[in-house]
Amino acid sequence: MSDTRQVMKIKQQSKPTGKRAIRETNERLIMAAAEQEFAQSGFKGTTTEAIARRAGVPKANLHYYFSTKEALYHRIMEDVCEHWLAAAKPFDETDDPKTALCGYITAKMDQARNRPFGSRVWAMEMIRGAPVIDDYLHSALKPWFIERTAKLNGWIKAGKMSPVDPQTLFFMIWATTQHYADFDHQISVLNDDSPLSDEQFTRAKDQVCKIILNGVGLKLLSAP
Repeated sequence: MSDTRQVMKIKQQSKPTGKRAIRETNERLIMAAAEQEFAQSGFKGTTTEAIARRAGVPKANLHYYFSTKEALYHRIMEDVCEHWLAAAKPFDETDDPKTALCGYITAKMDQARNRPFGSRVWAMEMIRGAPVIDDYLHSALKPWFIERTAKLNGWIKAGKMSPVDPQTLFFMIWATTQHYADFDHQISVLNDDSPLSDEQFTRAKDQVCKIILNGVGLKLLSAP
């Protein structure tokens, strides 16, 4: 789902009551609009006026919830990362690497399809050298990464999967799954100028799981 449609969905579905609910709804509207603006125009090219216009709120309201463009951008970056880290829930629910990895890959691909602009904003931030969220990478992403790579190493030592470099494996998963968000237009061009259908995307998830898991010694005939 594109962020434009996401803004409309929030507006249509939300009937908040109470100050807290109203605040949360307005923040989600503004953040969804900001993701698309930042993805299309970059941080420097985006204005709070454009974000407010896309969100359908007065500019003054935007600044009531987010005092500066920098604060809004930082909040979006943290929210995107937290959303991605949550995709690793299968690692906490099972000691079976096949189930954990395929569940993670599938979740990451679904996130790429449902929140493409968040992925693109993240990619642009990394290309710039993470000037805004470098501290967050060290305080949140790095500990998560160390913990998950340690679990993979444990499975490798136990003989549950082939001896691969966990860091390289994670980088490969991220590159593959986020490709479906960051290079969506290229995919459409190569798919006869049409976005992948739901059926095509389901097949793609199945294929990505098979290819990656088979590559680490986890034979997968069909995705769970």
